[in-house]
Amino acid sequence: MSEVIASTPAAELAAPRARRGFSPAVALAFAIALAVVVCAIFGAWIAPHDPTAQDLLTGLQPPGGDHTLGTDDLGRDILSRTIVGARTALIGPLIIAIGAMLIGNVLGLVAGYRGGLTDSIISRAVDFVYAMPALLVAIVVVGVLGGGYYLAVGLLVILFSPVDTRIVRGATLDQRSRPYVEAARVLGLSSGRIMFRHIWPNVLPLALANAFLTFAFSLVSLSALSFLGLGVGPGAADWGRMLSDSREFLFDNAAAALAPGVALVAMAASVNVIGDWIFEWLSDRGRAR
Repeated sequence: MSEVIASTPAAELAAPRARRGFSPAVALAFAIALAVVVCAIFGAWIAPHDPTAQDLLTGLQPPGGDHTLGTDDLGRDILSRTIVGARTALIGPLIIAIGAMLIGNVLGLVAGYRGGLTDSIISRAVDFVYAMPALLVAIVVVGVLGGGYYLAVGLLVILFSPVDTRIVRGATLDQRSRPYVEAARVLGLSSGRIMFRHIWPNVLPLALANAFLTFAFSLVSLSALSFLGLGVGPGAADWGRMLSDSREFLFDNAAAALAPGVALVAMAASVNVIGDWIFEWLSDRGRAR
């Protein structure tokens, strides 16, 4: 009897999911992401020192003593600033990923399901925005308008949404001719109900996986803008800004640049790994169902 059960299609589909499980790489990615989230929420209480407090008498110091990662040229504790800097590293990219996903999902579903003129109008507008280099446009617009972290966030929401739109549109085109959609039409369900209650759950794995990728790109893009002085204001505890401020004393205290740099790379890579794992997990559940 056990041999018969093991040979059923559901068991064959569930087996790869069971074998994949929680690999060490995925577990490490979740641990890093969780640590960043904790620092973003409770950073002010976790940080051993005030991240904005200056000590000109101490000045630039290498790691050691009361400062695990040393201090910058103004005597500010590097470890504390790295911990508190997780807040801007999380909030901005999270807003961009969610905003781009919502815009892209709505436009992609409507374009893919409606087709015809609606699809043409949405696709041409999306192609126009997609053709523009997002980071370069952000540098120009934010630079002309005087900078600002949330201005950059709002701009990147628009510039990153075409990717979500194209992905969801392609998946919707594949789904709209399937029997369950035809059955929903025969039952007289509205187009909105078919799109958002029936088609959208089936394209959700792709949308979520791309949202994690968008988060990683947004993290790097916002840090690049801060590095150029177009993101957060001077003196703010931000990983990109810290990289920019620490260039001049790289050989005096390398940890001042390595700490935010490693945090950026680790967070971006972890989000990518988590996104891939969630996509595979949701896809396996859909096939087994």
